[in-house]
Amino acid sequence: MGMKMEDCSQNPIQIYTLEQSDAWQNRMEQFENWDVYYLPGYAKAFAINGDGEPLLFYYEKNGKRAANVVMKRPVPVKKVLTKEDEALKEYCDFVTPYGYGGFLLDGDWNEEDKKELYHAYEEYLRKEKAAAEFVRFHPGLNNAHMVDDFYEVIDLGNTVQMDTGSREIIWQNLTSKNRNMVRKAIKSGVKVYWGREPELYEAFETIYNQTMDKVNADSYYYFGKEFYQSILEDLKYRALMFYAEYEGEKIAMSIILTGKKSIHYHLSASRREYQHLAPTNLILYEAACFACEQGYQTFHLGGGLGSHKDHLYSFKKQFNRGEDRVFSIGKKIYDKQVYDRLCELNEPDPESGFFPKYRA
Repeated sequence: MGMKMEDCSQNPIQIYTLEQSDAWQNRMEQFENWDVYYLPGYAKAFAINGDGEPLLFYYEKNGKRAANVVMKRPVPVKKVLTKEDEALKEYCDFVTPYGYGGFLLDGDWNEEDKKELYHAYEEYLRKEKAAAEFVRFHPGLNNAHMVDDFYEVIDLGNTVQMDTGSREIIWQNLTSKNRNMVRKAIKSGVKVYWGREPELYEAFETIYNQTMDKVNADSYYYFGKEFYQSILEDLKYRALMFYAEYEGEKIAMSIILTGKKSIHYHLSASRREYQHLAPTNLILYEAACFACEQGYQTFHLGGGLGSHKDHLYSFKKQFNRGEDRVFSIGKKIYDKQVYDRLCELNEPDPESGFFPKYRA
């Protein structure tokens, strides 16, 4: 599917695919608060991972702009369907790429302007035969409740964001225990570096897969070599590998992404036998200092698994004494009849709480 090239003055909607990556990138960089999750290079890696077809929905009217990045996926249906259900094969659903997203709005929007946007967006999705949409809003941009009269918005949990305005602020916001861990890592001889060499991604994949093995992770989280190659090539100005070395060994590694005003803790892995040296604590501290030196305002670490206040959340919380950022999701059913029929055919677990339910 190619981009619709209509003049914005006539048609306020344009759709961009990865085939128009340069134009997509240019559009997003015009927004005041764009972030890395909205860029084509970010979405491409997850298309390679099998998450769907990345699309940028761009809307412009009367000096106001809106954008939403989605992954378009065919709905799950059985290979053999009755004649009455055969049409379900034409339907799709939409989801935010892994990470964060949701609508970005630029300009002075009133309620009437938003209604026009919603109408245009819903009309487009219905034309695409969308059954439903699932949104992961961006906690750092606080964009969930800008559109809560369109989606069913649910505040799910907390995420941790560091203020990287100065090294003093970074250090002051660490808990005393975390400061001791950072000191311990340095005193033990752990060194942190960063780079972009392909060999670093190869090393990361090995350690990361070992980490996933130990936690019995879902197969989804075993990203392939092409996925890492895409991050290296398609996000080459926006992705850095921070890694900790001890006695010549790489013992912890983290992919850090950079946006316009923030950096992000993306994927991380460490060797369990060296965790007592606190290498990841030092990596995140050094990454925060890097953000400060480069003029980034914040370092977003994310939250716990499933947005719970678990061990992962507690670890991240050591880096910020201040208030958390709220992570919200959005749900929207565009064709109730199709949605309900898909649920009947796929027989999902009714207790899962998953959305769309037919994918549970």
